[in-house]
Amino acid sequence: MLLKDIRAIVSEAVVLAPEDPAAENANTNWFGAPPHERISLSADEVVATFEETAFVLREQIAGAGHQGSATFYVWHDAIAGQLRCSAGTCKANDLPFDTPYQVTDDLRAIVVEFLEDRAPGSIVWGELEPVPFPEGPEEASGLAVWAFDLTPFGR
Repeated sequence: MLLKDIRAIVSEAVVLAPEDPAAENANTNWFGAPPHERISLSADEVVATFEETAFVLREQIAGAGHQGSATFYVWHDAIAGQLRCSAGTCKANDLPFDTPYQVTDDLRAIVVEFLEDRAPGSIVWGELEPVPFPEGPEEASGLAVWAFDLTPFGR
């Protein structure tokens, strides 16, 4: 079901509105999966599905004649226990997150973190850990986000 839901992203219209970034929130999708489905999926097949989706989105944006930047990005929301993705007219270094984030090329690590979460959206009492407060910017790497440039080639 998860792979089918990820592939379905390309059947929805992508809202690209650089003058109205809030309108681009319509592009945000979130995916959960029960533990039995997570166990049956491999990280490689989930990664391949996201990559396939990103390439199709790039083709759609090129076909629509979009001029300017566009990025598709994926992250694991550990608090909600979900994989999330979105697209917008921003660059990878300017994604619309309110918290610090770190762009990574390692989509597989994000997917593995999601798939290995056996209690999505909750923390086992015995596994609670103190939250460290960073001393400086080098310690605050933030949320891992995979970003894919949707800007059509040659533009």
